[in-house]
Amino acid sequence: MTAGLCDEEWLKTVKLALVIGGDGTFLRAARYVLDSNIILHGVNLGHLGFLASSRPQEIEQDLNNIINEEFEILNRKLLKCVIYHKDQPSHKLYALNDVVLSKNAIARLLYIEIQFNDKFFGVLPADGVIISSPTGSTAYALSAGGPIIPPHLDSMVLAPLCAHTLYARPLMAAPCDKISLIARGSSRDITLTQDGQLAYEIFPGDRIDVELANDKFIKTIILPGRNFLDLVQEKFGWGEQR
Repeated sequence: MTAGLCDEEWLKTVKLALVIGGDGTFLRAARYVLDSNIILHGVNLGHLGFLASSRPQEIEQDLNNIINEEFEILNRKLLKCVIYHKDQPSHKLYALNDVVLSKNAIARLLYIEIQFNDKFFGVLPADGVIISSPTGSTAYALSAGGPIIPPHLDSMVLAPLCAHTLYARPLMAAPCDKISLIARGSSRDITLTQDGQLAYEIFPGDRIDVELANDKFIKTIILPGRNFLDLVQEKFGWGEQR
């Protein structure tokens, strides 16, 4: 951080910020720079990370490329989520990875009504449901059986968590779609989490509207000779001889 600058001035002054850590650190940094024009680049000190793409042993060459402006900028889409309580908006939030509606510690099913563009789609009995951005498709949604989506595509993934039905499968949504989740039943032990880091209490009857944001995005760097499929191949070991 630039010495002597308050947060407001720092966000106006800095053009590019290095994020050193894992994907969790990168998600916190993304929320911090959300309303600025700062480009983020991550140096991965974690394990299975997709957001922090530079490795410590490569950082000298990567920094030279960045200083020489030998990179492309990827505008990563965000999820815009509005929570309605008694038909009044109570929270508005943005997520780079995902929002997850789930039960807390009590082991009982949730009944979640799902709407697409204000049209009834069905009621899902499950432990919860994930709505993921393309960036978040390699995070929690992947463990729920969702597809891997390159981050430059405009799409969302709806992925049930431990659904108590055979027909529930992950579903991709178009960039213009709005997905609404409504908690049915009487359970008062429900939480919506934002990027796995911030939590909001949800009451029966509350509605959660989720769509791809058109007014905000997170700028990240694509370095020469390094693309998303290379990263997927590296992290999952695809193509390796066993």
